[in-house]
Amino acid sequence: MTTAAQLNRRTAALDGLAKPAKTPLSSKRRDSLHGWAFAAPFVIAFLLFLIWPVIFGFYQSLTSQSITGANSELIGFANYAEAFGDVEMWRSLGNTLWFTVLSTIPLVVVALVLALLVNLGLPGQWLWRLSFFMPFLLASTVVSLFWVWMYNPQLGLINDILSTFGLPAVDWLQDQNTAMIAIVIATVWWTAGFNFLLYLAALQNIPEQQYEAAALDGAGKWRQLFSITIPNLAPTTILILILQVLASLKVFDQIYQMTAGGPGGSTRSIVEYVYETGFTAYRLGYASAVAYVFFALIIIVSLIQLRISARKGAS
Repeated sequence: MTTAAQLNRRTAALDGLAKPAKTPLSSKRRDSLHGWAFAAPFVIAFLLFLIWPVIFGFYQSLTSQSITGANSELIGFANYAEAFGDVEMWRSLGNTLWFTVLSTIPLVVVALVLALLVNLGLPGQWLWRLSFFMPFLLASTVVSLFWVWMYNPQLGLINDILSTFGLPAVDWLQDQNTAMIAIVIATVWWTAGFNFLLYLAALQNIPEQQYEAAALDGAGKWRQLFSITIPNLAPTTILILILQVLASLKVFDQIYQMTAGGPGGSTRSIVEYVYETGFTAYRLGYASAVAYVFFALIIIVSLIQLRISARKGAS
């Protein structure tokens, strides 16, 4: 015979089955909260220092904002319309593209040649690596000052060398025909060391068995270079090209410090034009519009490069 106490216990058990007890926060959700807590400082900094400036800069490009503090008005896309008709903007953009073309090819070729030479196993490899990479560690002001003295028409080492061969002195940084080339030479000397290290690391990852098999088949050094080395370096070359093109498009430091965009605006880059428009002509709104036109160009170039690299990777 069932007692009242037993009935109560059965009723409580049934209620427990019908209404499951509350469980603590699931471990997955707890881990997610912990992850967001760790990422929160970066997310906040990312929003404040990248996303918000991009949004505010675009809004500013739609206004007549001036650095003088004059009243700013919303003028729509008038700044963009002016930018597309601005001859000086297009000239500066052309200078930037010309610098990119002139600097990218030697920065790839010179870095590859240096890496191949070091990879031959020359004595004192640490010294060669240090010598080729050290200029990259210098500040842009140091590099610019060094090369300004090198290019000095009266006291510079380069003209002194030319004079020993009976050649006339060249005013490197004041001649429109030579100023951009002079800046490119300084840039290659300064930054080729970074690409050199990338190539050297890639060369050391090529399996030695490939060269041994090629040697057994009678392939000489040149054949091995073009059939083994260069194809294996293709991913590194694509990476260097992407990084170099993007870096060259944003050139500012060495041009501003060596020629200030001269002579006659022949070396002025688009970034320098944005700087002069915003902080010399005091037109922050128009400078923002020019910057976003340039930003759109960089996105297009990046997408084209990624598309090309993706096709080569698929093949």
